[in-house]
Amino acid sequence: MSDSTGTRRRRLSVRRLGDHASLVAVAVFCLGPFYWMVVSSLRRTQDIFDSAPLPSPVSLDNYRAVFQPGNGFVRALGNSLVVAGVTTILTLIVGVFAAYALARLNFRFKRPVLALIVATSMFPGSLLIVPLLKLFTDIGWINSYQAMIVPNLSFALPLAVWNLTAFFRQLPFELEQAAMVDGCGAGQAFRKIILPLAAPGVFTTAIITFVVAWNEFMIALAMVNDQDMKTANVIVAQFTGQHGFDQPFGTQMAAGVVVTVPLVIAVLVFQRRIVAGLTSGGLK
Repeated sequence: MSDSTGTRRRRLSVRRLGDHASLVAVAVFCLGPFYWMVVSSLRRTQDIFDSAPLPSPVSLDNYRAVFQPGNGFVRALGNSLVVAGVTTILTLIVGVFAAYALARLNFRFKRPVLALIVATSMFPGSLLIVPLLKLFTDIGWINSYQAMIVPNLSFALPLAVWNLTAFFRQLPFELEQAAMVDGCGAGQAFRKIILPLAAPGVFTTAIITFVVAWNEFMIALAMVNDQDMKTANVIVAQFTGQHGFDQPFGTQMAAGVVVTVPLVIAVLVFQRRIVAGLTSGGLK
């Protein structure tokens, strides 16, 4: 009996060790490039190709170069914030109502409609650039926020509707019935009962949508050629060196850190809410 217990304990220990090793491997694989980006951003220009794991000496010259007034990086950060913020708000407004209708209402072709919404996200963004460029040129949207926000909506909405539909389906319909028995209308039941319970799923969808919109590059590059309207990702890719043909790796690394850190902080701060939104339901 004691031998079998000891064997089980050893097996559990080996499994736990394997789980921890897997987590460490995934963390190293995911965070390794970001760590090297941070290290490279802290090197001097002449040390940029040094392979040492830590910068020596530490230099902030690249960060000073990023925030120089002439390169427009600060304004580009503001443009990215506007595009990602407006995209997130519009996605939530449309996605919540669409997902609630798909989850609660019974109508013909409901499943094909949901499948069609998901299928729209399967088109590569590169295939949409030429027709979107022609369309936005004809209606005068080139070099405008809407030229970036509307395509971002087409990328973010299918994922938001799919996630929120699955979440609304987990909420018991008896909650709305009980609210209506107490005198609430359908709209009041949705606003006062369903939305508060769905807050974790809505919050998770908002974070994912914001990250997708913040990281978008191809549409912003194709639809905007005005320096004052470019987003941070486009500005970083178009940084030039001291002599025009130099590749400013250090400055690009520093700008990449500045663009990435807010997303990392947001995910770390709200990780519990994100996990709750992905795992919890109305019964819980």
